[in-house]
Amino acid sequence: MPRIAPAQAPYPPQIAAELARIMPRGVEPLVLFRTMAKSPRVFEKMFAAGLLDKGPLSLRQREIAIDRTTARLGCEYEWGVHIAFFAERVAMDGEQVSAIVHGPADDACWASDEQALLAAVDDLVDRRTITDATWTALKQHFDDAQILETIALVGYYHTISFLCRGLELPLEPYAARFPSA
Repeated sequence: MPRIAPAQAPYPPQIAAELARIMPRGVEPLVLFRTMAKSPRVFEKMFAAGLLDKGPLSLRQREIAIDRTTARLGCEYEWGVHIAFFAERVAMDGEQVSAIVHGPADDACWASDEQALLAAVDDLVDRRTITDATWTALKQHFDDAQILETIALVGYYHTISFLCRGLELPLEPYAARFPSA
């Protein structure tokens, strides 16, 4: 049981409209979203800063940053939802799904730009900064807007991971589970 019970339908009109917009047709709103709906202010702010719209990173790059962040923070809930919804869409194979959780940033299964993204996530999670070596690698592959987007994604999914873990949200039944090491 989560620490705060998720809201149940019928939802207030503004929340119902947002849930309909963000969830695939026929898929029940995520436990995370329904729990956040208990605080309309937090719910609204969460979606205002969602970063799931089209940004300067490709969908694959965005998912790599999100998946690595949530994996490094031990947030199986959010990681599993993203893997379930996006891994196939971004051509992330089984080796990469495992490596995003257990592998080093420079694992050979990743392209050089992806290795730079993974190193940036690792730096931000571990050091709360980006080392000079990682910055140099990022600048070889990404422009300023893409780097800013990466930092914002890591920060945003740090918050999402805190929410999921702090609330002890149950895993969605269709979501992926962390692979064995």
